[in-house]
Amino acid sequence: MAVKDGDSDLRALVPKGAAYQPVDNPGPTRTYAFVLVPGFTLLAFSSAVEPLRIANQLSQKPLYRWDLMSTDGKPAISSSGIEVSVGGPLATQDKEVPLFVCAGNPATAATDPSVVAAVQRHYRFGGTVGGICTGAVALAKAGLLGGRRFTLHWENQPGFCETFPDLVPTPSRYESDTRLMTCGGGAAATEMMLSVIAADHGAVFAAMVSDMCLRPAMIGTDPEQRSSTSAMMNLRSPRVIAAINLMRANVDLPLAASDIAESVGCSRRQLERLFTSHLNQTPGAFYRSIRLDRARNLLATTDLSVTEVFTACGFDSTSHFARAFKARFGVVPTKLRQQTNQTAH
Repeated sequence: MAVKDGDSDLRALVPKGAAYQPVDNPGPTRTYAFVLVPGFTLLAFSSAVEPLRIANQLSQKPLYRWDLMSTDGKPAISSSGIEVSVGGPLATQDKEVPLFVCAGNPATAATDPSVVAAVQRHYRFGGTVGGICTGAVALAKAGLLGGRRFTLHWENQPGFCETFPDLVPTPSRYESDTRLMTCGGGAAATEMMLSVIAADHGAVFAAMVSDMCLRPAMIGTDPEQRSSTSAMMNLRSPRVIAAINLMRANVDLPLAASDIAESVGCSRRQLERLFTSHLNQTPGAFYRSIRLDRARNLLATTDLSVTEVFTACGFDSTSHFARAFKARFGVVPTKLRQQTNQTAH
């Protein structure tokens, strides 16, 4: 599709560039709509839009355009405090236009009734909807995620699972499941859009867009959001790795040290020696840190009460939880909750 001299709107979508990759039979310009909610992650948003811009630049054709909206039509303030101008308030989109909710922290910003209603309406009339970073929270509130594959940023998954106990996000960087597209944010948004570009214009063209982003050309070779336990901690003990994975999978009902040892194929004494050697901590201390870190996450990202949080993290009393929490973070749980609420407002 050639850009006509008089079509200034389309011409504005095609920036100049030195690199060139032709696209045969590009078809009509495809539009994507992005709803920016307060606190949206600027990195994730730009990572989604920039591959579309690069595709236009490489092909020298207006393959894509994007519309930005906020709930009130005013500039949206990102998590970094940077304002992004939008084209207007939430509006009904043609069903051929995918509608993405871009969110961040607090994740609850994505549950704005007008955003949830827009997502429900668009999906009900045959449109594709998506969530970027914590945008999946809006899709969950809209009742669209039951029995579907979806994801959101790993930092917010524990709180999400407490709020929506019947929904289980995957650890994948992005997911696409029949008119539902979600990603964990950050660079994963680029990968999700590269998959879209590959479907629209072929893998070779998508690989060239990937090269322009200075990232590996292959898509989907690193599917999970987080590095493995062994990579993060530089561990070379299969038993310690297995024990840590068991601890992370059993936060609300902590396993006994003897049960963990038996599960990984050693005695409790051997497990203690391995943890002390590799991590300079006992298994009990390491396990407690995992549970406290989860508690801090829930206090910062959900509206759960302190009682609900310490129960969800395997503590049996408020006093025990408060002492352990302050020892690790230097502040009692109630104070952290107050600080979080003040920041959110």
